[in-house]
Amino acid sequence: MLRLTKIFNFEMAHAIHGYQGACKNIHGHSYELHVTIGTSSVQKEYIPSPGFIIDFKQIKNLVNTAIIDKFDHSLILSEAFLQDHPTNNIHDNLIIWEVEPSAENILLYMQETLSSKLPTDIKLLQLKLFETKDSFAEWIADN
Repeated sequence: MLRLTKIFNFEMAHAIHGYQGACKNIHGHSYELHVTIGTSSVQKEYIPSPGFIIDFKQIKNLVNTAIIDKFDHSLILSEAFLQDHPTNNIHDNLIIWEVEPSAENILLYMQETLSSKLPTDIKLLQLKLFETKDSFAEWIADN
């Protein structure tokens, strides 16, 4: 199987309601997202011209439109957080979720969103979301 990975960067803030540490407060991260896609078939021969399974520009456009343009410089808060902190409902860049915007839940949202937008012969294989340079969450497709 051939795999391609494209890396994206964006800035986003969130808070984790019900958490007892510092992340219970609104704070931001410089996220790094690795998106890995591949074909559903085993490639045994060279790929005919232009030689791509998918153009990196196509991956870039898809991820930017579906994910980065939505999340970059946004604030994601859960409904539960806003019930306890109603004054935070005034931000122009606010996205409200039913669930907590943890790295894991953000990845699950990204997986669902991207999988539905890829060409049928291309599969989403892996997502890796770095919240800091040494901490990341990872989603890997089932075989």
